[in-house]
Amino acid sequence: MKQDIHPKYTEVTVNCANCGNSFVTRSTRSTIKVDICNNCHPFYTGKQTLVDTAGRVERFNKRFAKATVGQQHAQ
Repeated sequence: MKQDIHPKYTEVTVNCANCGNSFVTRSTRSTIKVDICNNCHPFYTGKQTLVDTAGRVERFNKRFAKATVGQQHAQ
């Protein structure tokens, strides 16, 4: 095998741009910056908001009913 063809694998600090959290991992890069980490991501913090899909479905059904009534009058 060829010698010295692999990049250096060292410990690096990962910095979060959103909350400022930092942690150490190993990588071939010198620094890693992430937009969001597990300390500030809504899924991990439990502050996740759920979208009201039931209201959207009802609104769609109302619009669809109006469209089908309009098509029946046209025929």
